[in-house]
Order: sequence, then structure tokens, then C-alpha cells
Amino acid sequence: MPIRWSALQVAEAMDEIQELLNQAEPFLAEAEAKAGKATGITNLPQYMSQRVHRLIYTIEARERIRDSISGIRNCIPQDAIASDSQAGKQQGLEL
Repeated sequence: MPIRWSALQVAEAMDEIQELLNQAEPFLAEAEAKAGKATGITNLPQYMSQRVHRLIYTIEARERIRDSISGIRNCIPQDAIASDSQAGKQQGLEL
């Protein structure tokens, strides 16, 4: 039974999201570094230090985003992207 959703569109969306993450990476790395420096502020109270560490943890969570993208890609049925791509080429020829 063929799938009714476009595996090609899902794969392309994941490619676009991955590209956006790649573009954001330098900014996220800089934010993480600055937050790390903030933990070294003299006499920083523990309740503030904990919040800054939580911020760092949240920034580091970007790897979970990449894992999610990989998980989505792994769930796309094998050959579905090629099949969708081929179907698109055939439809284009019929016009």
C-alpha cells in the first residue's frame, strides 16, 4: 500500500531545518560560551548560578534537535523519497 504523504517533502523540510540549525550554530555556540563565562561572575549567588546552568543546558539541547531530525529521517520508508521524486518527474512530463 503506497503512502499518502510525501516522503520527499518531509525529507526536504528536514534538510531546510538542518540548514537553519547549521546557520544558527555559531550564534548558539557563542551564547553557550558567554553563559559559561557568566557562571564565573564573582559572588554570583547559587540561585542565579543554577539558572545560568539551566540556560547552558537548554542551549546544549540543540543536539536533541539534531537527533530528532535524524529520527524523522530514519522513519521515512526506504525508497519512498526516490519514489516520490520519480513520481514528480513523471507528472512533470505529462504536462
